[in-house]
Amino acid sequence: MTQTVKKEKLNKIEQAKAKKHPLLLKQELEHFAQIGWEAMDEFERNMGLKWLGFFYRTVTPGKFMLRMRIPNGILTTSQMRVLAEIVQRYGKGAGFQDQGNADITTRQNLQLRGIRLEDIPDILNRLQQAGLTCVQSGMDNVRNITGSPVAGIDADELIDTRGIIRNLQDMITSNGEGNFAFSNLPRKFNIAVAGGRDNSVHAEINDLGFVPAFKGDGEKERSERRLGFNVIVGGYFAPNQYVAAIPLNAWVPPEDVVALTQAMMIVYRDHGPRENRQKCRLMYLIEAWGMEKFRAEVEKRLGHPVEAAAEKDEVDWDKRDHIGVYAQKQPCLNYVGLHVPVGRLYAHEMFELARMAEVYGSGEIRLTVEQNLILPNIPDSRLQPLLAEPLLKERFSIKPGNLSRGLVSCTGREFCGFAIVETKNRAQAIIQELEQELIQPRPVRIHWTGCPNSCGQPQIADIGFIGTKTRKGDQTVEAVDIWMGGKVGKNACFGQEVMKKVPCEDLKPVLRDLLIEHFGAKLKQPATVEAQ
Repeated sequence: MTQTVKKEKLNKIEQAKAKKHPLLLKQELEHFAQIGWEAMDEFERNMGLKWLGFFYRTVTPGKFMLRMRIPNGILTTSQMRVLAEIVQRYGKGAGFQDQGNADITTRQNLQLRGIRLEDIPDILNRLQQAGLTCVQSGMDNVRNITGSPVAGIDADELIDTRGIIRNLQDMITSNGEGNFAFSNLPRKFNIAVAGGRDNSVHAEINDLGFVPAFKGDGEKERSERRLGFNVIVGGYFAPNQYVAAIPLNAWVPPEDVVALTQAMMIVYRDHGPRENRQKCRLMYLIEAWGMEKFRAEVEKRLGHPVEAAAEKDEVDWDKRDHIGVYAQKQPCLNYVGLHVPVGRLYAHEMFELARMAEVYGSGEIRLTVEQNLILPNIPDSRLQPLLAEPLLKERFSIKPGNLSRGLVSCTGREFCGFAIVETKNRAQAIIQELEQELIQPRPVRIHWTGCPNSCGQPQIADIGFIGTKTRKGDQTVEAVDIWMGGKVGKNACFGQEVMKKVPCEDLKPVLRDLLIEHFGAKLKQPATVEAQ
């Protein structure tokens, strides 16, 4: 496929890509292992290796983060064991007693920490043998493609997203080998395919979102109408920029999702802006052209017109978090949603999860955008023995507290050089204390992000925290800007900033007051709390 990039003043990253396509670095990994990370070209180490899935982290000198591609968030137990072995063997010096760790991300993905440069060739070989890939998981590529975490097992599902998303990933990455045609986009590109009524993938914050919709005469029975997707485009989070996707006025049947995606990516690749890295996302091209021209160019690449959007989509439920026990559409089978505190996993837990998924289920594990996981296909007869497992009693509850249940956090300063504040450990500590002090009648979605890049998606939370700094007395201290009112699922919308630069050391009473005032919380022991 011939790629054409329009001529303009290119930013420094575009100039570096033009000299050597970063996917070519795969051929030099053995050489890099010999010379060491300190001797590498700075762009190739800090940026280029992200095309292969390895992210140099300045806060852990000499160590890389490995970001996987897990389409629709679905892993087999054998794949989970391979990832656990990588964490255990190669992730030394990155967390819990130097055992390494992995984080579930807000894109149904896994990030593994503490990787050394010299171990990358062996890791890539292990991933390939397991049918896994981490290629094109960072920088100017399509990120992990999200889909319904209960695809194929939800009794109320409209469209099974699993095959669609697997085909999308294979097209974009050339079956995991790396695809030069789609790895030189102007900026990153997010895709979500919603298959249910609650939009469990937050399609509205993606560059390209597919939302289930019936097409046809409104007077007909639904069984006589066609089920496909309305298409929305242009959503993204960036520092101080939070944009919701807007309708393309297009409807596609499931079998056309891959072709439309490919056509849109070509248009974005060939015509998207490449001068200012802060203004390179898809929405900037749409705003420059107008929606009609953009859609016409996509149709030209597709080779035929697309149908106008259905009058309404089928997202008419509030968002579900899938924590707990639920009957599947398959008789006598259940899926069990486990709460994973702030998405953090350790190797021994990953091995245990693989064992449990095999012993009690069908050998499958699923990840969610809330940083939790699901064990599907549990027969009725094996449900109680699974729930009695120590790991579910000690760490991964099916009945977490209403504050813990909705807690989401980015990596934070512990492992990320972009983060301004510590997030995961602080978030857990505050919530654990508040759950001892408060009666919280319903779940509250509380999202933390360590910097304005918003990986923790605080703008769509009930309460969101964005890391910053402030002055307190004569010292500079870690602080947060506070957002409230975000909504997901039906009538999704962004929240609004309500407070600025609240010192983290003063945050707990502020959060406690917000929960009492806005979310019905009550003090368990008012006198004790006031005394604090």
